[in-house]
Amino acid sequence: MGQLCLPVGMSQQDLVKMDTIVQERVRVHKGETLYRMGEPLSAVYAIRFGTLKTHVTMEDGRTQITGFHLPGEVIGLDGLGEMQHASDATALEDAEVCVVRFDDLQSLSNHLPSLQGQFLRLMSKEISQDQVMLITLGSMRAEERLAAFLVNMSERLSARGYSSTEFVLRMSREEIGSYLGLKLETVSRLFSRFAEAGLIQIRQRHVKIIDMAGIKQVYSRSC
Repeated sequence: MGQLCLPVGMSQQDLVKMDTIVQERVRVHKGETLYRMGEPLSAVYAIRFGTLKTHVTMEDGRTQITGFHLPGEVIGLDGLGEMQHASDATALEDAEVCVVRFDDLQSLSNHLPSLQGQFLRLMSKEISQDQVMLITLGSMRAEERLAAFLVNMSERLSARGYSSTEFVLRMSREEIGSYLGLKLETVSRLFSRFAEAGLIQIRQRHVKIIDMAGIKQVYSRSC
């Protein structure tokens, strides 16, 4: 449940510190790709602002989203095993990233313990990812998955100084469904059901959590 229930990434203070150490930055406009699956890994990236998604394309052409990444989080470390990127990374909105060259990663980790911790968390996630996803998609009901996703977004945004109860989802409902293993229609129906139950208010992609305790109760049995 780590990728659904636990906030990951760097603190705002460490992001500012990285900003002073790492001078190389790249702008990625909405819809553009930062890196592609199979490309050699020469750097990892700390998101300064904006939101990105990572995704892989199946042999039959279907796309599976593997994660959504917020300001302050580090992406690209999942490719260290083979020294090539394990997914595509695409901007969901205009974004900017700090480029951390792999050769500088070790020395930078000494200055930023949270980066070293993130490195260990992501490597651990790669080892257990298949098993975790199997348990997640096999044991959780659809409403539990969406509730866990909303709490996860709330906690991660709160850790970066944003509102924990009111935010804009930069990803579409179809993309949320891909990440959670749900159909678009199911995601839309569940958002409506949560709204009718008084748990949230939703207007297009703008979400306001009205009853956080109620949302947590939806998935607490599985998480």
